[in-house]
Amino acid sequence: MATGTATGTAGPRTLRARLRGLLREAAKFGTVGALGFLVNVAVFNLAAQAAGLGPLQSGVLATSAAITTNYLGNRHWTYRHADKSGRRREAGRFLLFSGAGMLLENGVLAISHYGLDLTSPLADNIAKNVVGLGIGSLFRFWSYRTWVFHGARTRHAVTAAAPEGRRTGPAGPADAADPAAPAGSARRAA
Repeated sequence: MATGTATGTAGPRTLRARLRGLLREAAKFGTVGALGFLVNVAVFNLAAQAAGLGPLQSGVLATSAAITTNYLGNRHWTYRHADKSGRRREAGRFLLFSGAGMLLENGVLAISHYGLDLTSPLADNIAKNVVGLGIGSLFRFWSYRTWVFHGARTRHAVTAAAPEGRRTGPAGPADAADPAAPAGSARRAA
């Protein structure tokens, strides 16, 4: 009974390699995100408490600072293998999806503060930095790996999953595309 794939590797080993790669990617993304979280919380509380800005102004300012921190960390560490030739498009997509994440994050704050009238600093911090940031982070992880840094994930997963003799270059063999990638991403990355 054959359990191999088109590249001749065993299915479970390939799945294990993909899961290991996904866990490594998620750990790096989480580490960068933890630094962004610290920036986000510090700027939010400085702007809201020390500077006296409103909660949404503070939230947008804090999220913008965290987005800058996260782009630099993800570009130069988490997804450092991504194709660097399309940086302008990559940065545009990063800003687009970061902006959508910012709307999710600060939307939760707006609902809590203005809709539910939960206006204490603790309620604002929980709404923005726990609930909103959690929802925004899940969205950002999915969108960054699917639309922004997809080339690095596809090439890195292919190279890691291919047996030594089958590697044909930095992108690995053309027939071993990552099935978790969005449709057509192997063609875009090649």
